[in-house]
Amino acid sequence: MSELPQTYTAFDGQRRIASGPLETVLTELKKRASEGALVLIFDDQSGRQVDFDLRGSLAAVLARALPAPVRTGPGRPKLGIVSREVSLLPRHWEWLEQQPNGASAALRRLVDEARNRDPEKQRARLATDAAYRFMSAMAGNLPGFEEASRCLYGGRRARFENLIRDWPSDIRDHVQRLTQDVFQ
Repeated sequence: MSELPQTYTAFDGQRRIASGPLETVLTELKKRASEGALVLIFDDQSGRQVDFDLRGSLAAVLARALPAPVRTGPGRPKLGIVSREVSLLPRHWEWLEQQPNGASAALRRLVDEARNRDPEKQRARLATDAAYRFMSAMAGNLPGFEEASRCLYGGRRARFENLIRDWPSDIRDHVQRLTQDVFQ
């Protein structure tokens, strides 16, 4: 499954004010900082709300939001390998120890195989979850939200589109953008 570029979308109430790469969104928000608006920022890939410290100059804001990765400890950071802990049962460890090139290589192969198995289905599942998270935050009190959520997870596109038709245009448009991979 290929990695999608990371994008964000910012809303002032029900109005979308910026969307795109983080630098673009933060630059726009920094321009508006003096307006004192209560802005919500969403990670488009996960649908999660994210916060950024907008104090100081634009350069300072970007430096805090886009820090250079600093890695210490075990792993091979130059290759992008980060050491983390995995909890397995003894029988799993026994099996992994019998695999060629060791446990880490076997786990990487298993993960890669799983990621490459039916990538469209995985992409649709991730898009469904992201759309639901965004909808919950921005449209949870709007008419038809609960039924639209059921239609989203049930794959009923026509009914879903009908239910969100009267939502504020920026929210509706963003939900439709997030669900592009869901209803294919």
